[in-house]
Formats: sequence, C-alpha cells, structure tokens
Amino acid sequence: MKTRLLVLLSILLIAGNLWSQNIPLIGENAPSFTAQTTAGDLNFPSDYGTKWKILFSHPRDFTPVCSSEVLTLSQMQADFDKLDTKIVVISTDDLQKHILWKKALEETSYKNKQPVQINFPIVDDSKFLVSKNYGMLHSVASTTKDVRGVFIINPENKIAAIYFYPMNIGRNMEEIKRTVIALQTASGKGKDRYLMPANWQVGDDVLVPQFPYTEKEVTANPDLKLSYYNVGSYMWFKKM
Repeated sequence: MKTRLLVLLSILLIAGNLWSQNIPLIGENAPSFTAQTTAGDLNFPSDYGTKWKILFSHPRDFTPVCSSEVLTLSQMQADFDKLDTKIVVISTDDLQKHILWKKALEETSYKNKQPVQINFPIVDDSKFLVSKNYGMLHSVASTTKDVRGVFIINPENKIAAIYFYPMNIGRNMEEIKRTVIALQTASGKGKDRYLMPANWQVGDDVLVPQFPYTEKEVTANPDLKLSYYNVGSYMWFKKM
C-alpha cells in the first residue's frame, strides 16, 4: 500500500512539474517575449508580423546534436524563406556564448557542404524566462537545460504544431518543413480547406473534410467529378 502511494505521489509531482511550465497548446496564442539575440533585440512574435514562425529550443551551445541541427537549419534557410517562415533558435546559454557558437558554426563544413552564414537569431535565455513560458524545461530530464522543443506558429500568432524531442535525438528538419507546408496547404476556408492523410508529401492528393460537391454543382459542371475520388465511404480525396 505504501509503495503504491509513493508511486502515485511521484506521478502527481511529475505532472505538476510539467504543467507548471505552462506548455502553450495548439490553438493558443504564442507567448510573447523580448530578448537579446545574435541578431539584435527581438520582440517575439510581433517583429515577424504575419509570417509563419518556428521556435527551436536547444539544451546548450557547443553540443554535438545541437550543432548538427543548427548547421542543418542554416543550410535550409532558403527553403524556409520561400515558405515565408522565420526561424528562431533559443538556448539557456548567454549571448556571449551564442556569439562564439555562431562564429564556430559559420566556419564549419557539414555533410560536404560549404560553411553557411547563420541569418536567424539565437536567443539568450540564460534566465530561463522564455523556456518556462513555452514549457521547455522538463525537470525529470534536466532542471537547467531545454528539452528540444519545436513550436510552429501561424500568421495569427497561434500555436499551430508542437514537437518535443529528448536531448540525445536530433530533429528531422525535413519533417518540420513538411509540417509547415502541410499547415499552409490545409489553411484554406470552405471548400479550399483540406486535410492531410498519413505520410502526405508535397504534390500528393489531399483529403476534403466533407462530401466535395452537390448534385446541383455536378449537373452544372460534370467534369467536377474528375477532380475527386473516394476511398471507402468516408474518405474523399481531391486530386492535386
């Protein structure tokens, strides 16, 4: 009985620690903050207006997994620019260490590619204010280092998607880019609102949330049927 009570108490303490971090949920406003960065002062997310934004957290500077991720992001900057998406990196190390890390990364060849200048800001969160507001400090893993969190934020500054990774596993940046493209593709209204099936890739057909046409519409435009097909009785696809 005593063992069960101790286990239950541990679970409650863990849950309390996680939720005390106030993890912002999908659909909620992205917590705002002002901070010093390697690109100057930043007021987030307002400085980026109606662009899409991605906030990446890192446990520490000069660590191998973090460095591989930032180098990969630097090589993908043009891809995210085409998606009208701004990247912001955050770590609980201070600004001076960020500056040194950025300089070292900009001199590093990675995966047989030439060194790249890092244009996105690396945020000084040495006081843990941003990390706490975004629920990135999971005390079971570490009390002073960010768990690898990813927050994708839409043009209305609402949380659109969330990922959390352990500190020893690097993120798949192509998957994060795919998620941004999927969110942008799905963000229409009415009959332009789409759903993305499992393993959706750019150019694949998309799901529609309701029956795609009325009898009156297809009578007026018989070719409308050619744009859609169904799988089973409740999955309707639009051909892309």
